[in-house]
Amino acid sequence: MTDVARVADLDSLLSMPGVVEELRLGSRLGVCALHGGGLERATDVVADEVAARVDASYYALVQPAGSRHHLSSTRFDPEVSPRLRSFLERIDTAVSIHGYGRFDDFRTVLLGGANRRLAHHVADHLRSSLPPEYVVVDDIDAIPRPLRGIHADNPVNRPANAGVQVELPPSIRWHEQYRNWSDTDDTPRAPQLDALIDGLAAALADWAG
Repeated sequence: MTDVARVADLDSLLSMPGVVEELRLGSRLGVCALHGGGLERATDVVADEVAARVDASYYALVQPAGSRHHLSSTRFDPEVSPRLRSFLERIDTAVSIHGYGRFDDFRTVLLGGANRRLAHHVADHLRSSLPPEYVVVDDIDAIPRPLRGIHADNPVNRPANAGVQVELPPSIRWHEQYRNWSDTDDTPRAPQLDALIDGLAAALADWAG
């Protein structure tokens, strides 16, 4: 796998070949994936599907296959991107889908973000929907600091009600039978990723209702 290269600002990332922004405006609830495509694989797939199921607004920045350029979420400046700005102006609550990889933790879903009430609500649904080998952590103090997603400049916290940052481990995004990332290169979604999407969609439908 290609090493991750750091990017200084959103302008630089958007100017890279093959990088695209996806936007679909729906309800006041927004689901996004800032590091989609080649960087945090299958995160844009999750965000797109969940948003479609609950008629939420959707935004993703998608890198082409093989592109692994990382821009910190706190540097996603809506003044640089009209599409990101339109997304954030539309919504009052956000759910941001991310991927993370730690050699000591392959089956833990982390729920950060500043809206802790929504994080606990999502956690309850995911614990019911995910296979038993997966652990869902919604205690903010138990989440590693770089993965908490509570900075005010993070897009997930810019809406009036802030939101939840969902950090997904590699195992939930990987299809073991096909030995590839879910929903890429003609690979179907792995059963555990379908279970995750079901749980997220149910949680957000229940929250909106």
